[in-house]
Amino acid sequence: MTTTSNQKNTILQATELTFHYPGQSLFSNWSYDISAGMTLVLGGDGRGKTSLLQLLAGDLLAQSGQLQIENVSLHAQPDAYRSQVFWVDPRTDTFDQMPVPEYFSTVRKAYPGFDDAILAQAIEGLGLTPHINKQIFMLSTGSKRKVWLAAAFAAGAKVSLLDDPFAALDKSSIEFITAMLNQFAADASRAWVLAMYVTPQGFPLSGVVGLGD
Repeated sequence: MTTTSNQKNTILQATELTFHYPGQSLFSNWSYDISAGMTLVLGGDGRGKTSLLQLLAGDLLAQSGQLQIENVSLHAQPDAYRSQVFWVDPRTDTFDQMPVPEYFSTVRKAYPGFDDAILAQAIEGLGLTPHINKQIFMLSTGSKRKVWLAAAFAAGAKVSLLDDPFAALDKSSIEFITAMLNQFAADASRAWVLAMYVTPQGFPLSGVVGLGD
């Protein structure tokens, strides 16, 4: 594993994090400061990209170590910690029976900084308007991912975790996402963590966590 980071305002701090699946060692005493802006988690299949996002979200619990967003610890204040993180596993079927507006409503209730103007911009920019009143199970893989991304942009969370955000998307949507993330990267109070197979072009990165090929 290789890590690099720029000296920016630290948003999320991982300290001596250890997590293993049975028979598979992923992270041992891993420490890293996730800064404001965009951090890239880079690696091949099976290297732990999604698992790391799940750990940072508090969906997976490490065998040891600490996670802290500013002064809020996952161990001591789990609900307060998770309320500052936006994370949806793009493969989830948890929300399949919800109409898209109902899903956005649940996100709006969960995040005090939710911005309806950004949501409207994302719905238009990602081409979701024709699908806006469908139930989520009716959407294609790409359209589901667009729903999760629109919610991430609008939520206003302190930390947003995006797993392979360009997967299954058309060129115009990728261009829109790139523009939005570049806009958000300038916010010194928020961190975005992107897990990807290759380094994306056109992003100002605050740090890189290299998990290997």
